[in-house]
Parts: sequence; structure tokens; C-alpha cells
Amino acid sequence: MKAWFLLAGAILSEVTGSLSLKAATEQPLWYLLVAVGFTSTFVFLTGVLREGMNLGVAYGIWGAMGVAITAAMGTVLYGEPFTGLMLVGIVLVIGGVLTVELGSQHAAKTNAAPRTAETEGAQ
Repeated sequence: MKAWFLLAGAILSEVTGSLSLKAATEQPLWYLLVAVGFTSTFVFLTGVLREGMNLGVAYGIWGAMGVAITAAMGTVLYGEPFTGLMLVGIVLVIGGVLTVELGSQHAAKTNAAPRTAETEGAQ
């Protein structure tokens, strides 16, 4: 459970850094929050990996959620367009990440299953 909280911290830090980057184009003081946001992201991601979450799963969720939240918040904060096609793309990215997560869970169950003479002979 701790890994999921750390991953949420990584996502929120990355989104904060990205949104601040846009703000920094007008007010350079925002670069401080950019640096803190992106540095915090990698500290959180390191914690996620130390907790044992698979790299592909952590990176996929981090990336997909970061894209989705950043796009939505870019619309709210900066009036950037958010089109139906963008929504389809975000849904596809999230669907792909869910597929990776399900595949990872299946692989973990398969590797954890006790080996029998039947399964040993099949390999």
C-alpha cells in the first residue's frame, strides 16, 4: 500500500513541476517549483521501486496519470484546448497501462504458483 501512496506523490509532483514550467515562461520564480516538483518526483519513484513495484507498472501508471492530469489541469489553469480526440488518446494510454498492470499481476501469480511434475515437464 505504501508504494501506491509514493506513486501518487510522484504523479502529483510531476504534474506540479510540469504546470509550473508553463507558469515559469511568464514568471521565472516558478522555476523553483519546477525544480522541487521534478526532484521530488524522482525521490518518490525511487521509493516506489524500493517498495517492490515493478518498473514497467510504476512508470506506466506515473506516465499515464501524469499526462491525463496535466492535460486536464492545463485546460483549467491555462485555457488550453481539451478535445474529444485528446480524451480518446488519454483513455487509450490508461487502457494500455491497465493491460500492463494486469499482465504483471498474471506473471507474478504464474511465477508464484507451486511447480508440479506436470508444469516442470511442460517447460
